[in-house]
Amino acid sequence: MRFMMLMIPRGYETAAPDTVPSAEAVAKMMEYNESLRKAGVLLALDGLHPPSTGARVSFSGGKPKVTDGPFTEAKEVLGGYWMIEVASREEAIAWASRCPGGDNEVIEVRQVQELADFPADVQAVAAKYPEMQPRVRA
Repeated sequence: MRFMMLMIPRGYETAAPDTVPSAEAVAKMMEYNESLRKAGVLLALDGLHPPSTGARVSFSGGKPKVTDGPFTEAKEVLGGYWMIEVASREEAIAWASRCPGGDNEVIEVRQVQELADFPADVQAVAAKYPEMQPRVRA
């Protein structure tokens, strides 16, 4: 099963565009990331620039509207993510629990929807686009 672990750092919603973590924090996180890789569960990971550098596209009335960051109404924003493949929700939570997160950080663990999770009619539509199917390890 694939799970996405979403890093939610409190306060990042108001971070300046040039905000970066300390070298010490990065070193600890890289050690953690390496443990995920060595265990063979890591599929992908990335950190994200602060919301002040981003944009949101909403679709009110079916028309796109672009809002540049920062987003004053945001209470929680993503700082980064890991995509892992493990045997269970419990194993994903165990990996998230090992992260060297700080007092202001939360990791949300969410299972990725697989095609098999959907009814047959939805699977039939998606099957028309095989190049869009996720590549999962056996």
